[in-house]
Amino acid sequence: MQKMESRGVELPSLWEKALKLIGPEKGVVHLATAAVLNAVWDLWAKQEGKPVWKLLVDMDPRMLVSCIDFRYITDVLTEEDALEILQKGQIGKKEREKQMLAQGYPAYTTSCAWLGYSDDTLKQLCAQALKDGWTRFKVKVGADLQDDMRRCQIIRDMIGPEKTLSLFLQMMDANQRWDVPEAVEWMSKLAKFKPLWIEEPTSPDDILGHATISKALVPLGIGIATGEQCHNRVIFKQLLQAKALQFLQIDSCRLGSVNENLSVLLMAKKFEIPVCPHAGGVGLCELVQHLIIFDYISVSASLENRVCEYVDHLHEHFKYPVMIQRASYMPPKDPGYSTEMKEESVKKHQYPDGEVWKKLLPAQEN
Repeated sequence: MQKMESRGVELPSLWEKALKLIGPEKGVVHLATAAVLNAVWDLWAKQEGKPVWKLLVDMDPRMLVSCIDFRYITDVLTEEDALEILQKGQIGKKEREKQMLAQGYPAYTTSCAWLGYSDDTLKQLCAQALKDGWTRFKVKVGADLQDDMRRCQIIRDMIGPEKTLSLFLQMMDANQRWDVPEAVEWMSKLAKFKPLWIEEPTSPDDILGHATISKALVPLGIGIATGEQCHNRVIFKQLLQAKALQFLQIDSCRLGSVNENLSVLLMAKKFEIPVCPHAGGVGLCELVQHLIIFDYISVSASLENRVCEYVDHLHEHFKYPVMIQRASYMPPKDPGYSTEMKEESVKKHQYPDGEVWKKLLPAQEN
């Protein structure tokens, strides 16, 4: 790759990492399209004076279906299938909406058990999370097996093996660390800690690899969770067809905005696979809460084995940050898609003249 420079600083590794995250050749266009269309949904909802989740919930099923591109997925989901699912979702919809407004959507925390945290830090963060009402924790794994065994034991001891596992859960995330055989071997040894799932055990593009891992680990009570790096609805379709996952993780910005996410929510419903969204990046919690609340009210009508990721940092940059009560997402009430950033935050982080970059770039030069 040709080296790119900014203010005399070579940035090849930075750009290579960024391009890797973007995905395949069309990834840039796909992500850009998602950004534009998500902005359109934000404007549409503001025009209607509703949050996006409410805009979707109130929309006629035929109108919702008209928002979906069914190309390449009709072998799994047709317009008629989608309409039938959405029409069935009308039954009990008002009651589920009232439930969401009163209780919120269940969440889990990713903020306690990152790789690199000391045992003392892990214990401190986990204890504080338990005090704050959290009962579902995700642990990063995959760097060192013995280290994983120790850290998972700490968390299992803290949340308690005697607890009802449907309430006190531990999930694991390998962030694409392993080859297929390694994933099976590693997780077979971590099965004693009773994780609900292992997330991204191998390359997100390896559909058959996920299917192989799934076949080996499901008998051990471990589900496969993936989807945050899925580039489009076709990948999700194939993962579902191959029985390669037990928990489907949509991302509000990776796919082509609300529109493409609608198709994936409906496919997941047809396969009766719970949707447990990814929300680990800046603004993703603010966005994805709308999709998952809509999913419960109008599509899945179920909270069984369903939970949404939450991280506790960087919400201070948004005008309408997420509201968490009793470890649950409370439905936003402000019109729009909840991602309007504070003007001062935008100015500080604007590249290359923002305050943050003015401090960072000279430091890199030195």
